[in-house]
Amino acid sequence: MAQETATAKSFRDLVVWRKAHEYVLGVYKFTSGFPKQETYALCSQMRRAAVSIPANIAEGFRKRRKADKVRFMNTAEGSLEESRYYLILSQDLGYRNTDALVRLLEEVSRLLNAYSGAILRSDL
Repeated sequence: MAQETATAKSFRDLVVWRKAHEYVLGVYKFTSGFPKQETYALCSQMRRAAVSIPANIAEGFRKRRKADKVRFMNTAEGSLEESRYYLILSQDLGYRNTDALVRLLEEVSRLLNAYSGAILRSDL
């Protein structure tokens, strides 16, 4: 992970960003089957929280100071937890099975945690 941070030329080179982007695409597909009354409610909230994860990773990538980078990763982690709740709610409302998205979100969580740790340990 530390080597990836040092060699990445763009946020798109980061495995964590690619997995987070994959999660967003999955959320868009997942929410496309929601009931019409959820279009401006849960569907919109789920998409916004999901998009915030890779967007904050991307924004933080170009920050020069360690504290700034970590702040954006922390914001991404907050959006990740918000997304986790929306998956629970969707499952409990019986909209669709969330198992695949939960597994992907767990992977993003592990990667994001490792990436944040690598930033904190770096010599920026």
